[in-house]
Amino acid sequence: MNHGGEIVLEARGLVVRLGGREILRGLDVSLRAGEMVAVAGPNGAGKTTLLRVLAGILAPSAGTLLLRGAPLDLRRRRALARELCYLPQETWTEFGLTVQDVVRLGRYPHAGPFRALRRDDLAAVREAMERADVAHLAQRPLPTLSGGERRRVYLARALAQQARILVLDEPTTALDVGHACALMDLLAAWAAEGRAIVLSLHDVVLAARGPNRCLLMHEGRIVGDDAPAAVLSGDAARAAFGVRLIALDEPRAIIPA
Repeated sequence: MNHGGEIVLEARGLVVRLGGREILRGLDVSLRAGEMVAVAGPNGAGKTTLLRVLAGILAPSAGTLLLRGAPLDLRRRRALARELCYLPQETWTEFGLTVQDVVRLGRYPHAGPFRALRRDDLAAVREAMERADVAHLAQRPLPTLSGGERRRVYLARALAQQARILVLDEPTTALDVGHACALMDLLAAWAAEGRAIVLSLHDVVLAARGPNRCLLMHEGRIVGDDAPAAVLSGDAARAAFGVRLIALDEPRAIIPA
């Protein structure tokens, strides 16, 4: 599926073997500027492994990974962080830091370790906290927050990084339905501004809200690549999930039949 933007991240022939098992089996994936791509599939399909490879966190056993046409592994870590932001499912809690301190860490790729944040850095931090609905928590120590609030703080840190490519693993985990929908709307708006976003989703209902493309994974392979409604209401999704899903036009949703 081609939405017209340039290819910014591309994997060819991706294979990952872990513990004697083949987790990813010869995947070809491309991500274009302006796209918001959902990665869906049952538990154990390989979604997290794929995102870790795309983010440069996990080296593949075979295959090629290109960032704007050049090998991703040749990029220095800080330079890569200015272009690509990765948010894992599990995040380490920085005990003793306030919410504002944590979000400011998102500016490290731009400011460096020994320079005070400039006016534009502070503006990016404020905007990120407002967009993630954590500005009112700015001075709260992170350990005092709920799981959903902490998740929004880490999302704010990712937004403050202002990378043009976002790789997000289950970003709606622990969020209530209101914040989950608001996040999907925010990410869709960022993609419309020319960013490239790929995110895994456990809740397929959210795949109908924002993403313009869906990769369906099953047993380490991509078995579907099209608009979310077409992919998730098809036979491949029924085989992968063991249940038939139907797509609704109004309201936009994908639900079990």
